[in-house]
Amino acid sequence: MIGRFSYLQVALVIFGAIFCLIYPLALIWPSGWMWHEGPPVASHYYMMIIGIYATLGIFLIGAAANPDAHRSLIAFTIWSSVVHALIMAVQAMQYPEHIGHMFGDVPALLLVAFVLGLLMRSHDKGHQPFR
Repeated sequence: MIGRFSYLQVALVIFGAIFCLIYPLALIWPSGWMWHEGPPVASHYYMMIIGIYATLGIFLIGAAANPDAHRSLIAFTIWSSVVHALIMAVQAMQYPEHIGHMFGDVPALLLVAFVLGLLMRSHDKGHQPFR
């Protein structure tokens, strides 16, 4: 527990906020967060991804208030992050100009999945790790 909040609640808020900040991340480190040249707004596809992740981020922040009531959203976040990371990893290996993703969004998505998965398991057992 961190104060009166669980580690899961804190992680949901942190990852939710990061998902809302994909656009600035792409501006700061484009080779690790974008699949096209130019500013993020130059790609219609990328702007849709930003919109989807910002929406997911807002919902994750909301889910932090009551994680038990939002288990399916958290499970979706875990598994969609794994699938997204694996697809991007394969594509980055196929296209060497995108290898930066192997050091940017691929490990970031796997970290999200690992941390939320670990904290959900711990939450389900009724205790939090790292006490």
